[in-house]
Amino acid sequence: MNSADNASISLEDALRQIINRGEIDVPMLPEVANRALLLAQSPESDATEMAKLIQSDQSLAGHVMRIANSVAYTPLSNLVSLQQAVARLGMTIISEIALAAAIGAKMFNTPGYEDYVAGVWQHAIATSLWSKEVARHCRSNVEVAFLAGLLHSIGRPAVLQTILDLANKKNISLTAEEVHQLENSYCQQVSEAVVNKWQMPALVVEAVCAYTDYNSALTAGAQATHVVVGSRFAMQMLTPEKLDKETLFALPVLAKLNLYQDDVEKIYEQTESVKVRLEGLSS
Repeated sequence: MNSADNASISLEDALRQIINRGEIDVPMLPEVANRALLLAQSPESDATEMAKLIQSDQSLAGHVMRIANSVAYTPLSNLVSLQQAVARLGMTIISEIALAAAIGAKMFNTPGYEDYVAGVWQHAIATSLWSKEVARHCRSNVEVAFLAGLLHSIGRPAVLQTILDLANKKNISLTAEEVHQLENSYCQQVSEAVVNKWQMPALVVEAVCAYTDYNSALTAGAQATHVVVGSRFAMQMLTPEKLDKETLFALPVLAKLNLYQDDVEKIYEQTESVKVRLEGLSS
């Protein structure tokens, strides 16, 4: 074993200790996004309250209005105020837009891997949209599906940031292959840490935690499976060279939700709609 191998193992040991001690450096969820999420879940809140909250962050307010006025959500682009946007689109949709806008790929510091992380985030948004379509078809909770889909891979940029920080502190040079090996080994564990630290709803936390083993979920098995299926639809849409339509339609996980060929076809028919909403949320 050469010194480079020793250094890599030393870094992995340090990474594992940080994760196991719960000391992973996770950015705080922006307060406005967190409160928007809580408002959307409260039956006592109203459009005025949601609009006032988002308006308190001018940058976020502008971003939310731009997305709300995109062709994906308002084809005529005639919304002139946040209160009108909330009234037209609903609290849940506005909170989803705010959360996606507030987090984003730039929330994490990953020098040299910015394009990669942007791709991970693009896939996460696409997964959230597809998970919602799957949940809607299965008559399940679409809000949980969206959130769990959005955050199912949040551990990737978070652990990447930690790996790069450690390498810098220890003056260790890692190849891209070594970085991604470490990322793949620990991203799920870190995703679980992030959704817990951000105090996401219990079903969302369990769905994310069960993402790599959806059969193990105690109460959120269906929700975790919605995300797994949603992520595969997202992969097929974004990178069809990695997963063609025929292979997608034959995936064994579809049987877990009792989705037959006609069901999968109906979900797949939403592709153009999902593409438009993805473009809106990614803008």
